[in-house]
Amino acid sequence: MSDDSFIREVNEEIRSDRAKALWDRFGPAAIVLAVLVVLGTAAYVGYTYWDESRANASGDAFSNALSLANDGKQDEALAALDQLEKDGYGAYPLLARMRAATVKADKGDFAGAVKDFDEVATDTDIPSALRDMARLRAGLLLVDHGTFADVSSRVEALTADDNRLRHTAREALGLSAWKEGKAQDALKLFDQIAADDGAPRNSRERAQLMAELIRGSGNAS
Repeated sequence: MSDDSFIREVNEEIRSDRAKALWDRFGPAAIVLAVLVVLGTAAYVGYTYWDESRANASGDAFSNALSLANDGKQDEALAALDQLEKDGYGAYPLLARMRAATVKADKGDFAGAVKDFDEVATDTDIPSALRDMARLRAGLLLVDHGTFADVSSRVEALTADDNRLRHTAREALGLSAWKEGKAQDALKLFDQIAADDGAPRNSRERAQLMAELIRGSGNAS
């Protein structure tokens, strides 16, 4: 046997011994790790499927409720939304609560609609942006179906200069003030909207018309 062959055989034996030692030391752990990876992947895929299935089912139920409401089947829509609020998934129970309040308003149940929006607005588990939207929706309903005090208690906090809902909140408060003969208060609010470059153009145009109407009536002096 040549020296080269002998050296190769020795090297192969050494490598074999090292591989066996490594396997003896790390082999069982590698098997456990591989099993964990497989189980983790299977669990993730299973959860993703389960999550998507529940979300899709709730989405379909919400779409069905909207279709019922749009078709004028308000009682059926309310029943579907109530069920979705109970067993829906993700954001759909909250969407169902908000939409149910709107359906009640469409039915003429303004007190019930305001109550539902108020409950959303005071639910601290709900993100503040949605709670503010519920306050605004209640305030808008109360412009025609409540007093200035009712509207103010919901939307006054939303009229701050840094609030993204300030334009609509000021408009609701201004209309309510005008309705109760508080012309100066109403004019101030409409002038704020008209002068706010951040307000949508249609909001500024309505505010300008209302301001002109109030000044023309002579009640703002």
